[in-house]
Amino acid sequence: MESHSHEFVQRAGAALHNPTLQQALGRAKDGFVLKRFNAVSALSEYEALRDRAVQIKNHTLEHLDHYLLRYEEAVRRNGGVVHWAADAEEARNIVRDICRKAEARSVIKGKSMVGEEVGVNEALEEAGLEVVETDLGEYIIQLAEEPPSHIIAPAIHKTREEISDLFHRFHAKYGYTQRLTEVPDLVNEARQVLRQKYLSADVGITGANFLVAENGCNIIVTNEGNGDLTSTLPRVHIVTAGIEKVVPNMEDTTTLLRLLGRSATGQDITSYTTLFSGPRREGDPDGPQEYHVVLIDNGRSTMLADEFREMLRCIRCGACMNHCPVYGAIGGHAYGWVYPGPMGSVLTPLTLGLREAKDLPNACTLNGRCQEVCPVRIPLPDLLRNLRHRQFQARMGTKRSRWGLALWGWLARRPAMYRLATRVQARLLAGMGGKRGHISKLPLGGNWMAGGRVMPVPEGETFMSAWKKRQGGRG
Repeated sequence: MESHSHEFVQRAGAALHNPTLQQALGRAKDGFVLKRFNAVSALSEYEALRDRAVQIKNHTLEHLDHYLLRYEEAVRRNGGVVHWAADAEEARNIVRDICRKAEARSVIKGKSMVGEEVGVNEALEEAGLEVVETDLGEYIIQLAEEPPSHIIAPAIHKTREEISDLFHRFHAKYGYTQRLTEVPDLVNEARQVLRQKYLSADVGITGANFLVAENGCNIIVTNEGNGDLTSTLPRVHIVTAGIEKVVPNMEDTTTLLRLLGRSATGQDITSYTTLFSGPRREGDPDGPQEYHVVLIDNGRSTMLADEFREMLRCIRCGACMNHCPVYGAIGGHAYGWVYPGPMGSVLTPLTLGLREAKDLPNACTLNGRCQEVCPVRIPLPDLLRNLRHRQFQARMGTKRSRWGLALWGWLARRPAMYRLATRVQARLLAGMGGKRGHISKLPLGGNWMAGGRVMPVPEGETFMSAWKKRQGGRG
């Protein structure tokens, strides 16, 4: 997928002024938050599960080479083939070669974020293959020729009216000429169209939520069952997964599964949780003739070796973006690449480079909600601060921002001068507000106040002086 992360500021501005997008985001965001809250509140051991999940992921990352080799050995015992891809280009080439050797003409795909990351669809379409997404959200945005805007709800930015228009336009060639407007009717029509794609596909490609080292299984969780059909009906099944997806054993996997559904969609468990362990065996009623797993690095080894290792604990639940005020205001497309929201603000600069995605680490208020809800306790605000520090060290910001930060740092290291400066600032701001009680114009604050936003007038004294008074002069 082509990156537009360098256009974040422009794309965010356009999103804020898109009434259709704002309508779609407004309908969706509260549902995710409330459902998660209810599901988590009903599970008394939820915090203990989070602690256990952190231990599992940290242990696995500490011994990642060992568990990956165990997984590869188990897949081979089951009759499958494991391929190793160092980067996106190698991953695309591997998938394309498997399809070519299978003499495939049509491919169906289950939802796979790593597939989006390495550009599988584009590579196969360039090779002349028909590629059809089977997850309903992914299918909708494929028709619209758009990337996903959310990792678990790819078409969250689309209104029902827009989806109705898409289906009316693209399904006529299959004999569906009536314009439908009700959600059940739209879902049923998509199901009817996709059914023929399942039956005629040569290759099915899925992602994996977890890879189990002890038995070679890959686990996918869905609410539509499309992943199961994609995995079992075509004669070739290809699994694409990042190397961090491996988990030591089934017991550890159940811990992570109990967190995943609750954090993602507010469900105790998703409708379908399926284990696949290889090609069809003698006596099996269905299943592929060939089973391939493509393990993808694409920068993950670099993360493993530096201060961003904790990002590899991510189980792709989407809770961080569901609770992010920035994502909730602008949606996913503004981030310009596969991973939006707080997780994308960390992953995109690490994968594509800080210069390509220089605005993303700063697209955060550091309010901490993402860390608070993350099921594996990833300290996303700390990681974003680390990226900002790297940018400052590399002199990537504007001269004005660098000078401003340097001045603030110089003052912060001199407490007496810092207190004096803040007292002067508080009094100046109080004077600027006058009798109005608010400030409508502020030096260097033009963008913040552009939409009519105003700032309340400070009381005229600093927090430190007010605290000292409250403590009776004790400081």
